[in-house]
Amino acid sequence: MSAVETFEVHGHIVDTPILARILDLVLESGADYRLLDVDVGKTSTDPSRALIEVTADDDDALLRLGEQLQVYGANAITVGDAQVEVADLAGVLPVGFYSTTNLATEVRIAGHWYEVENPEMDCGLVVIDGGPTPRVRTRPMHRVEVGDAIVVGAQGVRVRAPEKSPGLSAFEFMDSDVSSEKPKGLQVTNLADRFRLARERGARILAVCGPAAIHTGGGPQIARLVRGGWIQVLFAGNGFATHDIESNVMGTSLGVSVTEGSSTEGGHSNHLRVINEVRRHGSIAAAVDAGYVTGGVMFECLRAGVPFVLGGSIRDDGPLPDTMHDVVAAADRMRELLDGVEVAIMLATTLHAIATGNVLPGSVETFCIDINQAVVTKLADRGSHQASGIVTDVGPFLRQLADELES
Repeated sequence: MSAVETFEVHGHIVDTPILARILDLVLESGADYRLLDVDVGKTSTDPSRALIEVTADDDDALLRLGEQLQVYGANAITVGDAQVEVADLAGVLPVGFYSTTNLATEVRIAGHWYEVENPEMDCGLVVIDGGPTPRVRTRPMHRVEVGDAIVVGAQGVRVRAPEKSPGLSAFEFMDSDVSSEKPKGLQVTNLADRFRLARERGARILAVCGPAAIHTGGGPQIARLVRGGWIQVLFAGNGFATHDIESNVMGTSLGVSVTEGSSTEGGHSNHLRVINEVRRHGSIAAAVDAGYVTGGVMFECLRAGVPFVLGGSIRDDGPLPDTMHDVVAAADRMRELLDGVEVAIMLATTLHAIATGNVLPGSVETFCIDINQAVVTKLADRGSHQASGIVTDVGPFLRQLADELES
């Protein structure tokens, strides 16, 4: 016996690829669909709505497909209250828990819909009683405590299709199909406009940086952005901070002169000597206070009070004393610093871009700048559907961006 369910999706589903992707997903899963109703908005600012009848082989196949469709904001119209089970083991979600997306989500409790306070992908939903109305929050698996009321199944959970921000046409909203042949000048101008709008409304801007941003000469430009008040939070790894400090203390990055582009004698050990001296001082802040570090991105962050998270890895040299060795603790610290962040810029990093994308709400405008087209695509394909890509050398791009923002 086949299983049938009607799904509804509304928002900017026609002028973005959302509706097309939903229909493709239905067919790719082996199911079939019938469009019952499509109401297209009259202008680019008007939302559209579609009712889609989906037929799958059985209830299990339909349930699995429904979970995938919710990633794009398509919800079953059969509505009931959310089902809740109490966690009986710390750090373990109940069997059948609802696995979240990073889109704006609501949960139905006692006939009323409640907004999820902190959308994040790959988490559980915990219902918190203790006030005049229930609260619902996402909670990563490792933070689950015994007695937490966790939503199980998809019943009573609905997500909203991502909004289309004005001015994003140059970045091909919701499109991981990126090309190195896009007009970079226009993209720089539009990105600068997003920065300005964010600052005007009091929002925070997050920079996620890889060490290649330093190697390609982008360090001084990132420092300019921090100094100019264009970056309020920074995520990076041990390598980025190390080579930022190396370039300012030793004049090299991975032993290569930042001014002449040539290798220096004994330069291969420069980054280790820098790490060693910062460890001698006890922290980057102490090295700045002592006058050992007198410039660079980390220097500007400390001077401007910009918080940063340096997430470590098994391959780190040293590492710097500020690098967090516990990756779970580092991810938790990243979550703590996301309040008020509405724009994120990923600069020449794959691992940190994906890690940050995993904790970002889908409402955060996310821009990935990398010379490798695959990095931009990977970020979007791993669930950060709001990510827009600019394929270019990050060093010159950052110089253009900083000049545009200072003009």
